[in-house]
Amino acid sequence: MKLKESYFFTIRENSKDEETVSGNLLVRSGMVKKAGSGIYYFLPMGLRVFKKVENIVREEMNNAGAQELVMPSMLPEDVYVKSGRRENFGDDMFGLKDRYGRKYVLGPTHEEMFVEAAREHIKSYKDMPINLYQIANKYRDEPRPRYGLIRVREFSMKDAYSFDRDLDGLHVSYMKMFNAYKKIFDRMEIDYKIVTASTGVMGGLLSEEFQAVTDIGEDVLVLCDKCDLSSNIEITECVDQKIVDQEEEKELEMIYTPNVRTIDELVNDYGIPTEKMAKTLIYKIDGKFYAVMVKSHREVNEYKLLRLLNAKEIELAAFEDVERITHAEVGFAGPVGCEVPVIIDNEVIGMKNFLVGANKTDYHYKNVNLKDFEVYLQADIANVIEGDKCPCCGGNLYFKKGIEIGNTFKLGTKYSESLDLTYLDEENNSHPVVMGCYGIGIGRIMAAIVEQNNDENGIILPMNIAPYHVSIVLINDKDKKQVKVAEKLYNDLTKKGIEVVLDNRNERPGVKFKDMDLIGIPIRITVGKKVEEDQVELKLRTDKESTDINIKDVYKTVSKIIKEKTL
Repeated sequence: MKLKESYFFTIRENSKDEETVSGNLLVRSGMVKKAGSGIYYFLPMGLRVFKKVENIVREEMNNAGAQELVMPSMLPEDVYVKSGRRENFGDDMFGLKDRYGRKYVLGPTHEEMFVEAAREHIKSYKDMPINLYQIANKYRDEPRPRYGLIRVREFSMKDAYSFDRDLDGLHVSYMKMFNAYKKIFDRMEIDYKIVTASTGVMGGLLSEEFQAVTDIGEDVLVLCDKCDLSSNIEITECVDQKIVDQEEEKELEMIYTPNVRTIDELVNDYGIPTEKMAKTLIYKIDGKFYAVMVKSHREVNEYKLLRLLNAKEIELAAFEDVERITHAEVGFAGPVGCEVPVIIDNEVIGMKNFLVGANKTDYHYKNVNLKDFEVYLQADIANVIEGDKCPCCGGNLYFKKGIEIGNTFKLGTKYSESLDLTYLDEENNSHPVVMGCYGIGIGRIMAAIVEQNNDENGIILPMNIAPYHVSIVLINDKDKKQVKVAEKLYNDLTKKGIEVVLDNRNERPGVKFKDMDLIGIPIRITVGKKVEEDQVELKLRTDKESTDINIKDVYKTVSKIIKEKTL
């Protein structure tokens, strides 16, 4: 690629629309451009990176025995109604009608369609195992698109589905995909953790996530300092819940706490220790209201609540609903005399003589005990916090943040039963097919790699992800010898299979250097005045200093570096 004749630009200023390092750098480097909220298009330089990520995914999927196909993006809505997921997706699914009024959706995920495809092939146990995959766009009407390519409305995903006769076969297929994923992310040099996670709307028997470790990650990864525990915070069990207060129970007392609505205000203004407080939040869950109570230093785990109630939708109650239910301003909710069912965390069971809101503006109750209110349900409904004990070994828990770049599910028979995908065994008996599901976000991988690999000058890309291996920077496009050397190097390296970009623009050298650093080209060859001595400068993107090499040694040197740095 010669930049003088190509579509190429960079942006000097930071993007005001991008709140992440990766989003800002991908826009500034001219790799992507925002078309609308949560919608991006990939420009030529970015598309090369995208395709390289895609090709690594495709190579490892093929090596693991999966077969590629392509599904349509516009799908009949009744397929999702039949599986029971149209209601689960709700407003997250884009819906449309054709000219005849028939309902369609833009596919957010394709389990149902892969079941339909598998039905054409699977008749008996002899027709399995099989594994099918595609790399295609998905659509989800995210309420709050953010973080550049991380949370978008249109995105490219590799989704694969395995089909087996039983759980033993599923485990074999699952491990093939699991190991393929590790090879994929290792080749891309991503710092990642594998965590156990919620099965969510996908359902099934097991879910594991491949999380790229980064400070802007949306997910909280819970790790142990002694064992190999690795899980998403939403499913991590709280075990620090068995401490029982040995105090004698005291009489319930209402106290005047004007204009106090937060835990910190109670501590600072009234000297009440946090271990003697519980907070009550009003939730709307599947259309019903509940008072949810945890110790003051904990946060409610909404996934655990959903699972406890076998519910689908959860949200904090609106201010007007809280005031209607508690007959008080927001900030004074409590369990005593509460008009909606009270759900308490396990840790509250051990508390005595604690403080809660009094359902009366400017008042709290102190010396509250379990006998003072009715408990509807008790369960582990709180998030773990750093320093909690590990549920596996008793070690200390600590957190990292992550971007989910891949996931694997043991779906079991959830979709084959609802969509009637069966096979006949040796005795001609019918059984539901056992399925697995495996997803990878292509754009998210790009974002994660940039989040993990950047400096003050721009992006630092691994060799096999970078848009080009080598950039040749021509210092003076009026100097005939420099032009001749640059062109010859470009042609020779290109003919030998090395991906080269030649910066032959009529720009200052500093501009060219900054642009090559910004887009993350791993190797830079500078063709300048030293060509009179048959020398050029070679600099790695990760190094501060350059070295002089003889022009005739460029191919040997460059090819060696590429080989060493390509996984």
